[in-house]
Amino acid sequence: MIGSMDLGPVAILCGGRGTRLREGTEALPKPLVEVGGRPILWHVVQLYASHGFARFLLLTGHQGERVAAFARDEAWPSGLTVECVDTGQDTPTGGRLRRARERLGDGAFCATYADGVADVDLRAQLEYHAGHGALATMTVVRPELPFGVVELAAGDDGRVAGFREKPRSEHWVNGGFFRFEPGVFAYLSDSSVLERAPLEGLSADGQLRAFRHTGFWDCLDTYKDALLLNDLWAAGRAPWKRW
Repeated sequence: MIGSMDLGPVAILCGGRGTRLREGTEALPKPLVEVGGRPILWHVVQLYASHGFARFLLLTGHQGERVAAFARDEAWPSGLTVECVDTGQDTPTGGRLRRARERLGDGAFCATYADGVADVDLRAQLEYHAGHGALATMTVVRPELPFGVVELAAGDDGRVAGFREKPRSEHWVNGGFFRFEPGVFAYLSDSSVLERAPLEGLSADGQLRAFRHTGFWDCLDTYKDALLLNDLWAAGRAPWKRW
């Protein structure tokens, strides 16, 4: 059962380039952009910790010293260990995991991005992963579209039947929150982008499964995302807050 299983470490990809979410503000590495007065990275760690995970590896690159300073100075909850692994300034996502192999150990581990939050049931994901026997599980989501859509009536007369305000996409996308067996390292190199050849290779070999998450999910890519997440937090309606 998952409850008695070693959950393993969580690798959080923190090495991307800095982002400027608003003109006139200092360019921060995205993991340190704040939601509710705390870096988005802090929220990701807390999300996993609320499911019982206790060991975190922050795979750093661009402005890694600032991420490391945050990790060192933060008063993490008792029982958590949060360590940084410098995986290189310009190393792509798959390469960062490859360079952290020794620190990740010989068992299954989780990996995710430093800028995405969700009300995903990580214990259910681990149960699903343990049951299918493949090397990798990727959480997939149907994001809310950033604009409303026009519904057209049947036929060619162009009649507008109605509108839908910001519906969910009909397509599933990579939402992060991965579970990997150590066999995935055979698909990784220092130069690999996780989302390309490694995941494509796992898929081609029948070693990748999708865990469908239909609840809340968002990633902090734009200033608009920052506003949304901060507004949810300020209103006490942050769906990802389980702690």
